[in-house]
Amino acid sequence: MSRFRFTREKIDATSLRDGLVDPTCGGYTSFEGWVRNHNEGQPVRHLEYEAFEPLAIKEGERIIQEAVERFGIGHAECVHRIGDLPIGEMAVWVGVSARHRHEAFVACRYIIDEVKHRVPIWKKETYENGDSGWVNCERCAAPSAHSHAAAAHDHDHAHGGTPAPGHGHEHPHDTPAAPQRADYSRQMALKEVGVAGQAKLRGARVLVVGCGGLGVPVISYLTGAGVGELTLVDGDRLEASNLHRQTMYALADIGKPKAELAAQRVRALNPEVQAHPQVLRLTAADAGRLIEQADLVIDCTDNFASKFMLNDLCVSAGKPVIFSSVYQYEGQLQVVRPDKGGACLRCIWPEATRDGIVGNCSEAGVLGPVPGIFGSLQALEALKLLMDLPGALQGELLVMDLTTMQISRVRTRRAHDCPAHARRTNPEQATDLAGIEVDIGSLGEAVAQGFMLVDIREPQEVADQPAPSAQVRHVPMAQVLHGQPGLEVPGPVLLICATGRRSLATAQALRERGQRQVYSLRGGLAALAQASVVS
Repeated sequence: MSRFRFTREKIDATSLRDGLVDPTCGGYTSFEGWVRNHNEGQPVRHLEYEAFEPLAIKEGERIIQEAVERFGIGHAECVHRIGDLPIGEMAVWVGVSARHRHEAFVACRYIIDEVKHRVPIWKKETYENGDSGWVNCERCAAPSAHSHAAAAHDHDHAHGGTPAPGHGHEHPHDTPAAPQRADYSRQMALKEVGVAGQAKLRGARVLVVGCGGLGVPVISYLTGAGVGELTLVDGDRLEASNLHRQTMYALADIGKPKAELAAQRVRALNPEVQAHPQVLRLTAADAGRLIEQADLVIDCTDNFASKFMLNDLCVSAGKPVIFSSVYQYEGQLQVVRPDKGGACLRCIWPEATRDGIVGNCSEAGVLGPVPGIFGSLQALEALKLLMDLPGALQGELLVMDLTTMQISRVRTRRAHDCPAHARRTNPEQATDLAGIEVDIGSLGEAVAQGFMLVDIREPQEVADQPAPSAQVRHVPMAQVLHGQPGLEVPGPVLLICATGRRSLATAQALRERGQRQVYSLRGGLAALAQASVVS
């Protein structure tokens, strides 16, 4: 039986309570939400509740399972009414039984709070004056329903199974504080966001490279918005000169790795967001691995070498990346969408600007709000992209001078001679790419067909799961693409990775450079393993 369900019938709290009785549990708590006759000063005639039941039940079951695992309770159930409810009827009921009353209290409070914020339920209030309207019900149990803490029975079986005296209504001061949870109601009130948009954020994985002046507002706003996972990359330690613009940190943090400090702030601001710090100077090898795991990349670095490396790898992988650069009182913003065929950095600047020609913040100076403004713009564009909101920056470079507040939007076009986009602009080459993926039953079969096998996974991946053939040569993806010299071998080459995505992107990039006999193993080693299981 489902532990979270909807009903159009009246809720029978007594029978529901009896269903949670367990001789191993000494504490029972329930919550009842009743329809009351007013809301925000307006007399209410009646309420209607509706829900998107397939998603709502799935999310409700997830919430109850979270409560069981987090608080160690024995049993929990939630029933919510849908349909038309008159004044005074019970709209929602939550019951929890546990070994002790504390666990029952906090679990019950957790369930009702999470249901109010996460389950897609809508209410229609009909007022005495005839007005009515449907609204998202992120607070469906209150204020339109009257909160009532039912009897919390504490049966402590310490006396040979005899119920302890004094059970009944608990004093309000005995109720422990509810766990602090993120509240997204203000952004979910936007019709473009709502429940669906928040769900998209919860499932998103974002790679933020740089935890300094640009990265601090990016990390702060994405954390507050509820992005599911943030991977934070920075090899620097905090310096005193950083603090006037990197306001997420404190004097006591000086000397500590920024990536770890940023991850700590993420967890403190929103425990629902998973923060993965990477204290390292980003190399092509690390970047390729991290980009593959992300849905979106945000470049917050202060050097051109990193920016162009991220640009090349993101274009090869087909991943969107948001760039920003700041110089004294001005800056620029660009969203690169290789998945949409948009212009990249090399379409505008074919050759990467050498670091040292233009000074960074430490050399040229900067006022704190300048990178803060551009980092906030990066965060805004990221949220637009992740939730498919209107008005996203695309096909243009935004340039802003903060001394005059002058804003320019420069149209960008994909360069026909840009190597990263050659396969999309050269029809002859596009035809050549059509047969780039190879289906085989085993690596031995590929060798028999004359392929040289090259495993482009990272060394740790190879160590954890070696390729099932002694004839495989290991050359990491970054070395294949950017090594000196690159991969130059006679005859056809079959690139191999875990799932076939990296090998396909790498094969495409090499073909664009003129290496026509490079192929990708479709589905990677995972497909080979699945084929062997089936056979």
